[in-house]
Formats: sequence, C-alpha cells, structure tokens
Amino acid sequence: MSDKILQSIFEFTKKYKDPEHNIPFDEKNSKIQIVSKNGNINISLSINEEYLNQYKKIADLFKDGLNKIEGVLSVNIALTSENQSPKNNNKSRFQIDAREIIAVASGKGGVGKSTFAVNLAVAMSQLGKKVGILDADIYGPSVPRMMGISGRPEASQNKKLIPLESYGIKCMSIGFLVSTDTPTIWRGPMVMKALEQMFNGVEWGKLDFLIIDLPPGTGDAQLTLAQSSKLSGSIIVSTPQDIALADARKGINMFKRVNVPIIGLVENMSFFICDSCNEKHYIFSNDGAKKEAEKFQIPFLGSLPIDKELRIQSDEGRPACIDKPDGSIAKNYLEIANSIFRKN
Repeated sequence: MSDKILQSIFEFTKKYKDPEHNIPFDEKNSKIQIVSKNGNINISLSINEEYLNQYKKIADLFKDGLNKIEGVLSVNIALTSENQSPKNNNKSRFQIDAREIIAVASGKGGVGKSTFAVNLAVAMSQLGKKVGILDADIYGPSVPRMMGISGRPEASQNKKLIPLESYGIKCMSIGFLVSTDTPTIWRGPMVMKALEQMFNGVEWGKLDFLIIDLPPGTGDAQLTLAQSSKLSGSIIVSTPQDIALADARKGINMFKRVNVPIIGLVENMSFFICDSCNEKHYIFSNDGAKKEAEKFQIPFLGSLPIDKELRIQSDEGRPACIDKPDGSIAKNYLEIANSIFRKN
C-alpha cells in the first residue's frame, strides 16, 4: 500500500470514533487493522459485541467512503470479537501477583536483550526487591544458562510448577522443560499455550518485579503478552546502528498501539574499549538509540558497552552484578534499575 493511499484511508476513518471507547479510528488505534494489495483494501475491526449495531453502521460508512478514494478498487471489512463477556473485559488472561511486570523487548535478535534482562533482574534483586524472571523466548531460551541454573521444576500440591531459583531470583523458562539440544518446533497455538502455562501454571508467589524476556520481533507472541499480561511497562533494547534501530521503532510502535507505557530505550553494544589504547571505539555508530529516544520522546536509560568479560559471565551463568558487583558494568545495571524504581 502506498503511503498516499494509507494516509487517505486514515484521513477518512479517523472522522469516526470507536463506539466502546470513543477513540478515533486513526493510526494509533490498535482496534483497526488495514491490509492492501493492488488496490484491494481489507480492514479488520476488533469489536465489543455489545455495540455490534453501531459497528455495523460504521463499517457501512467506511465501505461507502473508502470506495471513493482514488486508487482503491475494492473494500472488504471484517468485524472480529474475542467473545469475552463484559464482566471479564478488565480481567487479565495471564495473571501473576507482581507489583510491576516489565517486558524487555527488541525489534530484532542479537542485540543483547536476554543479557540485559538477566542482569536487570539481578540488579533489582540486589536493591532489595523480590524478583522473578520469565523467559518467554520459546524458540531460543537463554535465561537458564545465563542464570547458571538447570533442572526440571517440580509440581506443587496445587499442581502448579515451582519456579527454580538462582541468586535469589525465581526463574521459569521453556528451557527447563526441554533438552538444550532439542529445537522447539511449535506453531502459534502451542506457543500461546506454553506462555499461558508459564504465567498461570507457576507458583510465582508475591513479587515486586517480574521481568519478562520477550522473543525478538513484533509477532503474535509479543502482541499477546503485551495485551494479556497487564504489563506495567516495556524496555526496548537496541544497538546503535540504523538497521537495528529500524526494527526497534517497530517495537516502540507496537507497545504504543496496545497502550503499554515505554519505560525507556537502552543502547547495548554502544562502544568497545580497546585493551591496547584504552579508548572507546564506536563499532555500531554512536548515540543512535539516544537520538531515537529523543525522537520518540521516551526516556533514554543508558548505554552499555561491548565487553568480553560480560560475554564470559553470561556464558558461564555468572551475571555481572554477582560476579563483579563493584565493576563498571554492574554499576551501569544498578543505575538503570534505580532509575526504573524512581519512575515506579
């Protein structure tokens, strides 16, 4: 779809408001999804069936109006509903007794998201909080190794899994349930069921903070967790180069569309300090994530370097805040954790 046609469509649809929430059907409204191919427009409206007649009238108005836009050949509008009763509209599908639930996300893989999530959880724990970490990266679970823990969770009397603990942090990961060399070849419904099991089927107890290590990208798993787990906020991790920032923008926009607050943006692998010259080298550009945070008007939480020792610590299951609590890397994570506490 050309930008011109898309703009024309939203210029028309934003004149109308969602009957349930009185919010315009514009680019920021996650209840309207538009797909186009060769001038054929398909629109999906997520509705509350209590307002079905109003939605039907809006759909008719959309169809009549959009057919008049230059370049549009046909318009098809589908009304979709999750069939939830009114009394359950405000009830989270995934429930954990945690004061704050924070998702750590990235637009693409390989930017150090899991390393950040693990070290942030440890830093929060060292600041005196009860912390849990949920490894939601079903296809590439790395939290067990980074937390230096293995084994299989046992079941409680309530037939729920008891999370394994490492460094005083409760941990749950699909990596505890499958062999390390076994690929997770699952389709979407199985992934959703596994994620729900790791939320509702685990004896998490009462937590101050639950850190969720999301899968990279902006697919169905990320969207479901964002919509169904009552996230307190999200943290986006990116490296500074343009190719990574382009994907980070998608993550930022996804959370904005589902009304999840963005706690801030972190620039990982920001620079490398050479052993020989002891100077900073900006391998992946300089301050790209910081500039992106300013552009989106979201907090910039800080920069973290490429560090060989951090890589070794992660591989060996010794988070930086545990292995070298007085080191510069550990101090960076503690500063970020403190800034999050102040925001909450």
